Amino acid sequence: MKRIFIIITLMFAATLVAQAQLYVPGETLHYRMSYKAKLFPNTEVAKVVMQTTEATLDGMPVYKVYGYGETAKAFSWVLPVKDAYTVWVDPATLRTKRFDSDLHEGDYTFRSTYLFDWTNHNVHTRWRSRQRPEKFKTMKISDQSMDPISLYFNLRTVKDEEIKEGFAKDLEMVLEDTVRYLRFRFDGREVKKVRGLGKFNTLRFRCKIATSTATAFRDGTEFIVWISDDRNKIPLYIESPIKVGSVCAYLSSYEGLRYPLDCFVKK
Repeated sequence: MKRIFIIITLMFAATLVAQAQLYVPGETLHYRMSYKAKLFPNTEVAKVVMQTTEATLDGMPVYKVYGYGETAKAFSWVLPVKDAYTVWVDPATLRTKRFDSDLHEGDYTFRSTYLFDWTNHNVHTRWRSRQRPEKFKTMKISDQSMDPISLYFNLRTVKDEEIKEGFAKDLEMVLEDTVRYLRFRFDGREVKKVRGLGKFNTLRFRCKIATSTATAFRDGTEFIVWISDDRNKIPLYIESPIKVGSVCAYLSSYEGLRYPLDCFVKK
């Protein structure tokens, strides 16, 4: 479950269009996650919410992005999961100032904090699990470096005219003591059915996370995300294969979108 939720947050951390659309205070996106396999029905296993608000950090105005995921009640006895991620973003530069994670997955707990120093292009990270002492590291970063949540919103910076056959991009994701790379490429337009909401015109992207060697994409985790083909550019559906079957996340409800969801086709 930990691996599943990380994948989802990575893509909750991918959307497109102008810089002004990057963060939308008041926008709340609700997702359901399901598991399916050849001999196993498509079963809902978890829910995720992403919410953007206006807040303050150290007395300064910021955008606050909060992501929370938890196991569905029917499966909480197998592995109870309550994962929370919070990002504070400078509204002037749209760069992350701070990233926190607070993960509770069965007997496993994990907390981390990243403090971004964009003047010197450093990130100061600290993390710990219940079983291990706290660790610290300072790493050099580039202008393309992001926390896992901001990775999702970055796709909103891609201009519409760039989204065509052959379009691809690499992103840099800061993890505790390393920078991991994610590569996504445009895979075409598609009418996609989303459970409970209907059919939508979408932009399909095939994404791959580099292996633990940081830059090697061969045999890395691959997944597909379908994004609304309109001015909102929000993820509507995500699918990630695992060893047995696949895990999917799909939009179940939404609030506070800046624009109408014009990509809607029909129920």
